[in-house]
Amino acid sequence: MKLGALEAGGTKMVCAIGNENGEIMEQVSIPTETPEITVPKLLSFFKGKEIEALGIGCFGPIDVNRDSETYGYITTTPKLAWQNFDMVGTFRKELGVPVGFDTDVNGSALGEYTWGIAKGLHSCIYITIGTGVGVGVIVDGKLLHGMLHPEGGHILLSKLPNDTYEGFCPFHKNCMEGLAAGPAIEGRWGKKAIDLADRPEVWEMEAEYIAQALVDYTVLVSPQRIILGGGVMHQTQLLKLVREKFKTLLNGYIKTKELEDLDSYIVVQSLDDKQGIMGALKLGLLELERQS
Repeated sequence: MKLGALEAGGTKMVCAIGNENGEIMEQVSIPTETPEITVPKLLSFFKGKEIEALGIGCFGPIDVNRDSETYGYITTTPKLAWQNFDMVGTFRKELGVPVGFDTDVNGSALGEYTWGIAKGLHSCIYITIGTGVGVGVIVDGKLLHGMLHPEGGHILLSKLPNDTYEGFCPFHKNCMEGLAAGPAIEGRWGKKAIDLADRPEVWEMEAEYIAQALVDYTVLVSPQRIILGGGVMHQTQLLKLVREKFKTLLNGYIKTKELEDLDSYIVVQSLDDKQGIMGALKLGLLELERQS
């Protein structure tokens, strides 16, 4: 079976051809410019490839409510050129195949759940910490949707007394994205994360903010595993600190077999940064199965 996958990010669009086993046969990366410039390039990649379905994991916010008039649209994104762009309708019309659609980070959660470190579980959370913070959630084997989709990067955190940085999110200065994403690290310390590896105070603070968020996700969603990805998590010293601070903050309140082994409960992504594009393949497959 031939499937198309599109991981639509704010800076680049990754297009791939793969199959129902998550195997990638062909992949390209295209810069994210305006829809008028970028979309024809995306369509050109997929046309003539004889795909049976396309899955799109997209930057958001997006409309995932099938009963909505704007289902399949990018909605209130700060990337103004993409506001109110009909992703599903455009690709469905031009390619003539079923189009699965969800957030990019839900796609990453689905990739890890189907083929990665969450395989065999019934619930997990995937968190990407990079230019922004995104959270994908699977509960009872299904991607979580409600009024919208999870926007877990914007949960509010308690600011540390020694942190004088105001936060870079224009909506909430003390949300996880505002305090812990890559631009917050650079804004607070004056250098990019990659240049701060030898500054333990940087990672103590970062781990504290991440751990606060993980405690919130744990008590609210009760996932069997939490998976961390994104550029900030390439700092290898960070994972151990996050686990330690998570244990301190949770303070023994929840006792389960999963939480007895934090090395297995809080983990990093397992698919060599391909979880997003592999999840998009699965979105396409699920939509094909739904329509047939």
